[in-house]
Amino acid sequence: MAAEELRRHNLAAVLDRLHLSGSISRSELTQITGLNRSTIADLIGELVGLGLVEEGPGAVTAGPGRPSPIARPRPEGSVTLALELSVDSIAAATVGLGGHVYNQVRVARPRAFFTPEETAEHLAQLAGPLISALPQGHRLIGIGVAMAGIVRRDDGFVHLAPNLGWRDVELGSILDQALGLGAPLVMANEADLGALAESRRGAGSTARQMVYIAGEAGIGAGIVQDGHPMLGVSGYAGEVGHMLINPGGRACTCGARGCWETEAGEAALARRAGMEGMVGQHLADRIVAAAEEEDPRVLEALAETGRWMGRGIGNLINVFNPDRIVVGGIYHIYFPYFEPSLTEEARAVALSAPGSAVGIVRSELGEDAALVGAAELALSGVIADPAAVARYDTEASPDLVEGGA
Repeated sequence: MAAEELRRHNLAAVLDRLHLSGSISRSELTQITGLNRSTIADLIGELVGLGLVEEGPGAVTAGPGRPSPIARPRPEGSVTLALELSVDSIAAATVGLGGHVYNQVRVARPRAFFTPEETAEHLAQLAGPLISALPQGHRLIGIGVAMAGIVRRDDGFVHLAPNLGWRDVELGSILDQALGLGAPLVMANEADLGALAESRRGAGSTARQMVYIAGEAGIGAGIVQDGHPMLGVSGYAGEVGHMLINPGGRACTCGARGCWETEAGEAALARRAGMEGMVGQHLADRIVAAAEEEDPRVLEALAETGRWMGRGIGNLINVFNPDRIVVGGIYHIYFPYFEPSLTEEARAVALSAPGSAVGIVRSELGEDAALVGAAELALSGVIADPAAVARYDTEASPDLVEGGA
């Protein structure tokens, strides 16, 4: 490895550790990275010069010697606008290096077919006040977008979003025009970004191979191995909601029949609970309230839905051999109620060897997982190459700061 490449690698490793862990002393960084003290001092100095890190005096201890200086990420040195477009809501957050959330807002939307242009306008209106509230001197380095659909990462082209009624939409360019920020925009499927967030800041942070299950109107999955997403050759891996689970089952929104989400999805749960027509948070609130009152029909509906969830998860365990399954999206609300039936069915379907190696747990980030993942995705370029941050030394667009788009 050439000297310059090695230094870039080491710089990225130190910044990534600070981004995930927060304040760390130089001596701790030496132990974590295996680099010597002088190298750590040089790297921290460079990151301070780039405006990404700041240092302060270490805590005084009773031991000999001077306390090791404490390094911490400087949030305003790299700020992202994170956006989430789900079936029942839209959300926006401004997030700085270190995972510092400046502001965050989520707005419920009726489950109606908004056009891509209407949606982009709604997101721009939501984002405007958040951008204008950022501190003076912030450095906006990118926009990350979590999208409920099959989306191409490199340009934000949405091939299919069946629960939004969209097909073949150039959403990336539509959003870029509506926001008017001029910052790089990256977009990915919400399940993939939920997986990224849980693997870095949530229930999968200690897992080597993790499968994250996201659910809202449908079901999706994100797979992370050794810190890297498994996206497939074109980036569309993880559409597990459309794997065949019941050959004699119901028609699915995708056009097939017997997909996993037709048995374990929101509509199936509502039907079993006698709440057909209810969707989203309204349905979740009613289900949870009835379960707390020990309504027998609702408890059985949750148990049956849990069994179908477990059947699909058991198949995923056999295919991917993960050490962690994280159940997220709307399912993190239901998880305490259907965990027994889900786990029992998953263990019954999974082969004993991969089944014994996996833990099935609830999401730690809940409904915000995809939004956190969108911020992580947007920050990833700077973390991978910190020296490149200088190219982002521009102010936010005045149009958006004033709240227009």
